[in-house]
Amino acid sequence: MDPHLKEMLEQDEDTRIAYLKAFTRLACADGSFDENEKLFIKNLAKNYEISESKIDDILAATDDDTIIEGVKKIKNRKIALGLIRELCILAHADDELTDDETLFIGRVGQAMGIELDKIEQISNWVIDKIILAEEAKIIFEEV
Repeated sequence: MDPHLKEMLEQDEDTRIAYLKAFTRLACADGSFDENEKLFIKNLAKNYEISESKIDDILAATDDDTIIEGVKKIKNRKIALGLIRELCILAHADDELTDDETLFIGRVGQAMGIELDKIEQISNWVIDKIILAEEAKIIFEEV
């Protein structure tokens, strides 16, 4: 079993739901929440063993203050750092990091007790990873 999945399944359902609601909110940040994004979150919810009746609530999560209150339940630092990493990856997926996305990720991180410099480190790591992947395409003539 994937170590991240195993660790997520050790968290209570409220924690797993809070994690996914943060994902949903960031996926909606660009003003669009398409079927592929919804399917991705639904699949994550199933993997995280979230009851079917709660998935619609997760997909409707858009209120920042409610989501921030929810992520305060995430006390496991490894899970919290993983959420920040995943949010940064999602935010950078469209090659455009907006102020709204940056502010939201910062608020989520601080709500979980993650320092701003650690959040910035994670974001920079994600950017470096994206740059290296693009360079690899050029080097190995995969473009």
